[in-house]
Amino acid sequence: MATRPLTTALPLSKTPRGTPSSHHSPPPLLRRLQTLTRALASSSSQAMASSSPAPKKVLVPIANGTEPMEAVITIDVLRRAGAHVAVASVEPGAATVAASWGVKLAADALLADLADDEFDLISLPGGMPGSSTFRDCKVLENMVKKHVEKGKLYAAICAAPAMALGTWGLLNGLKATCYPSFMDKLPSEVHAVESRVQIDGKCVTSRGPGTAMEYSVILVEQLYGKEKANEVAGPMVMRPQHGVEFSMKELNSTSWNVGETPNILVPIANGTEEMEATMIIDILRRAKANVVVASLEDKLEIVASRKVKMIADVLLDNVLKEQYDLILLPGGLGGAEAYAKSDKLMDLIKKQAEANRLYGAICASPAIAFEPHGLLKGKKATSYPAMWNKLADQSECDNRVVVDGNLITSQGPGTSMEFSLAIVEKLFGRERALELAKTMVFV
Repeated sequence: MATRPLTTALPLSKTPRGTPSSHHSPPPLLRRLQTLTRALASSSSQAMASSSPAPKKVLVPIANGTEPMEAVITIDVLRRAGAHVAVASVEPGAATVAASWGVKLAADALLADLADDEFDLISLPGGMPGSSTFRDCKVLENMVKKHVEKGKLYAAICAAPAMALGTWGLLNGLKATCYPSFMDKLPSEVHAVESRVQIDGKCVTSRGPGTAMEYSVILVEQLYGKEKANEVAGPMVMRPQHGVEFSMKELNSTSWNVGETPNILVPIANGTEEMEATMIIDILRRAKANVVVASLEDKLEIVASRKVKMIADVLLDNVLKEQYDLILLPGGLGGAEAYAKSDKLMDLIKKQAEANRLYGAICASPAIAFEPHGLLKGKKATSYPAMWNKLADQSECDNRVVVDGNLITSQGPGTSMEFSLAIVEKLFGRERALELAKTMVFV
């Protein structure tokens, strides 16, 4: 409540006529009242400031062999909710980690430097040997145990519930789940369940990369409530039904068979959507494609849209003379704008399209990078729903994944896994795509 200035209710002592009032300081009583008024106003504004909730603090540790999709999706989704997420490397003295599938991530801090910090949530991504590194890290074990003793929210996904939380005795007596092949590694004191995401008290567990988005949205709900979770989930274009089979809308069907090890280029830039980039890279490498990640910046490290630091394999300039079977652009508004402004990249993709080789984009990139450069001319495509109005032909926009001949497009973070699996299906067949989807606990 604003404090009404007390001075207005008091008669001011009159200044003698003909004397400039500025030459006289206020009477002592008025001075005291003015000081009191300022003090009250200051304390009122401080009270108002302190009544606004402080951002929730979250710790996401990473290690060599961490599953990058699980780490990046959790970080990205929680930051969308407004949480302050600290990404901490458990590797001694090394801020950069080599996550699974050749994905390189740079942490915000070393775990040892955060050992005395307080968090509202600690969430452990899975992946091996990342999860066993967590298990053996005494600093992390002590942090999580103290955190749990204080009755705070804690979570793990994939191998981490069994390898870390279970080993530390933090799942005893609770219902918990984990990656299917690690279920038998959960201690006997745990009530093992096969839910995609399991909540028991202050503990949340989940199964794998294919459940990571659901898991992350549930963490938002546990921290902030259902309304905030829905507000975050809506713009991500999540699947209406999790766990069901995936499909694509295909027009002008052509063979994408380019051999057993397709060469795929994935450019990234500052502002690229990290979930989309990570899912594309991770899933296509799982399918045994040769994926080259190229930075449009003047260095290998880029800062993605939700401030995840990704490290490319090469600079774009170093790949311009190479030929790729497929070029794929992740989304993110900043990233899409960087692609559109890069004459070198756009020329490369134009040559790709003219040679009838494969190309694709997701989220903002079809509308921001492809459409203005004529790369959707005569093609059916989709994009991030808020950008459909930028597409000349919107007739197939409603589809989550659209394939038109040698072009593939998709809608957003929540369709990235379907987009990547559709590419696997076109390159290697439905059987391999389904097998991968099951491995990731997507279906």
